[in-house]
Amino acid sequence: MAENNKFKVENLDLFYGDFQALKSITMDIEANKVTAFIGPSGCGKSTFLRTLNRMNDLIDTVRIDGTIQLDHQDIYKKDVDVTDLRRRVGMVFQKPNPFPMSIYDNVVYGPRAQGIKDKKVLDEIVESSLRAAALWDEVKDKLHKSGLALSGGQQQRLCIARTIAMKPEIILMDEPTSALDPIATLKVEQLMEELKKEYTIVIVTHSMQQAARISDVTAFFLMGELIEMGDTNEIFSNPKKQQTEDYITGRFG
Repeated sequence: MAENNKFKVENLDLFYGDFQALKSITMDIEANKVTAFIGPSGCGKSTFLRTLNRMNDLIDTVRIDGTIQLDHQDIYKKDVDVTDLRRRVGMVFQKPNPFPMSIYDNVVYGPRAQGIKDKKVLDEIVESSLRAAALWDEVKDKLHKSGLALSGGQQQRLCIARTIAMKPEIILMDEPTSALDPIATLKVEQLMEELKKEYTIVIVTHSMQQAARISDVTAFFLMGELIEMGDTNEIFSNPKKQQTEDYITGRFG
């Protein structure tokens, strides 16, 4: 395992009841890079993303075989603290989902839940997280207004700030811009460029243009299988597999 890999996934199968949604997925996810998952709807990319922080555990009928190692530790072992795993592997969802509380309280929700009470520390977390999410200058004078009063793009950056406040190592993003307009989308994309200096980012996107713009590595999924994965420029300019080429050139999907 290369030193700069965060995740090592081997022979991962996932079943919903009798239906096999993921088939023998093997991949490495490198630290401090943006890795994009592309492929048609229903091909398993979001399901796979959720295996990386065990969000699928919340579904009764799910069964998983194979291994996922995070920094050489198997995250599906019985003794893994799932709460701690989800702190290390934060998640931003498709639709912005701020809590119905102030901007300030949104950001400190996690740190407070971990027992941090000192107002000075919380103030610092709020400022540093909102700065990291490129939102501080827009909201610094209205921290005690509701997070729900922000625009959609601001709400999504608030959710990113809320994730950052937990000091994760990895940020998973499940189509984080699909509900946003082009200007808000651009802001979130620029933010990912900055964030990868400190975090490992894995994004599911419906937009091939977005994957081409922002990711270092692209993985193409089809029918629950990983067809091809590699340097984004290579995948888009010189794919090795015919199915990848067909998808990228718009012959299907």
